[in-house]
Amino acid sequence: MKNLHFKDFFWNADLTSTGGYDAIIQYLSDGKRTCKEVEDFMKARASVEEKYAKDLLGLSKKVCGHNEMNTLKRSMDMLKLQTEQVSLTHLQLAQSMRDEAKKLEEFKERQKEARKKIEQHMDALHKQKTSQFKRTMDSKKAYEQKCRDKEEAEQNVNRNTNTSNTKHIEKLNSKAQQAKQNAEEADRLYQQNVSTLAKLREDWLKEHVQACEVFETQSSERISALRNTMWTHLNQLSQQCVTSDELYEEVRKSLEQCDIQEDIEHFVNLRRTGDKPPGPVLYENFYNAQKPPAAAPASRQPPPPRRGPLPDPTQNSRDDPHYSVVQDAGYSVIQY
Repeated sequence: MKNLHFKDFFWNADLTSTGGYDAIIQYLSDGKRTCKEVEDFMKARASVEEKYAKDLLGLSKKVCGHNEMNTLKRSMDMLKLQTEQVSLTHLQLAQSMRDEAKKLEEFKERQKEARKKIEQHMDALHKQKTSQFKRTMDSKKAYEQKCRDKEEAEQNVNRNTNTSNTKHIEKLNSKAQQAKQNAEEADRLYQQNVSTLAKLREDWLKEHVQACEVFETQSSERISALRNTMWTHLNQLSQQCVTSDELYEEVRKSLEQCDIQEDIEHFVNLRRTGDKPPGPVLYENFYNAQKPPAAAPASRQPPPPRRGPLPDPTQNSRDDPHYSVVQDAGYSVIQY
């Protein structure tokens, strides 16, 4: 199948029309806008990656498992370390995206400068062509009018060939001669303008073809550049996923080394306080504690009495504050 090209399909039947050329320029302008949109998209994505990286970096600095110990603590420390590494890779990714966006911006500016020169040249040619076409059409109208004036003057002379008025005949002949000269001058000017327009048209045709070829090349380069930029962008994202997975794999490896029983035993050995439980708490009667204990075990000392020996009431005096004298001999503290 034959390839289609700009130079073959953007012409107009009207010599002064620029519809085909304008369609190409509009297409190039839309392409430039697309480049700007992709550039802005990548810059925005880079900002997202940068913010994400900074948030991850802050997260990696937070306290996590501070009180944990042994193999699980090592795994949690590894998680924080690799989270920090992931954040750094996202920072690198953000910078790579900005670099790609910068390349696209520079490419867009190079195309803009190259296209600007051609557009200025073509605009000048269009103005010349349009102006010369107008002059040519005006000269054609003038030429046709002068030809009609010449024919009318000659007809007047022919109609008055039999008149006896010599002066009138001479006047008519003079007008006819002048009309003839005017027609010849208009014919010469008309032919000159047609010739000039033909030359301008040839120059414009060549420049139009060359401009179409340049614009088509630029369009191909733009499509290729955008395609490559997006391809690179996706490769960057895929590589980031691979890199992140590799870093997270280090955490998984650390978790594989996390031994539950080992951590339990580590805690026991580190914080153990004794291997025997306390003895039972025995009931102690308050009053039994006042009696002298029976034979105490040889290995244990008798517990100290809760209070001293009772005072002898027969030897008590009223001045002794530790004993109360009761006059009734039948009174007893203990009630039966």
